[in-house]
Amino acid sequence: MMLFLMDVWDSVRGFMATGGDVLWLVAAVLFLMWVLMLERFWYLSWVAPKQHQAIIAAWEAREETTSWYAHRIREAWVSQAKQDMNARMLMIKTLVALCPMIGLLGTVTGMITVFDVMAVQGTSNARMMAAGISQATMPTMAGMVAALSGVFFSTRLDTKMRISLERLKDSLPHH
Repeated sequence: MMLFLMDVWDSVRGFMATGGDVLWLVAAVLFLMWVLMLERFWYLSWVAPKQHQAIIAAWEAREETTSWYAHRIREAWVSQAKQDMNARMLMIKTLVALCPMIGLLGTVTGMITVFDVMAVQGTSNARMMAAGISQATMPTMAGMVAALSGVFFSTRLDTKMRISLERLKDSLPHH
């Protein structure tokens, strides 16, 4: 098992070396994005259902559920539940949008490396130019892949939140 982990780590280090320092920034943003998304999945699967059951129980315990005031209380509870569910979603969406931008930063820094090689050694050193082009394309690819995974799963989170909120609304009848 330890040998396997060392091989994986060597592969990751090799990949990161081909893309330059910007890949570490992409990795950090990707890690943070996934921590936040996993926290939201956990919240929606375990915490929100309990909170919604408490809201439903409080609504059913009310003697009066038909007045204007009762409807405002219902709206406030639903609004609070929605706000709790949407916590950190703006940060997740921002990180998703940031991934390709960081990848483009890697492209620019890689191309600067290529131009530096060309300025110092001319166009005759194809090996050095290829290393710079590789350094330019790897962060772009990594940023796009990170953004695609974030778009897919954040959309899934949004859908799960909407369904959960609709179920809560449906469980709080207004007469």
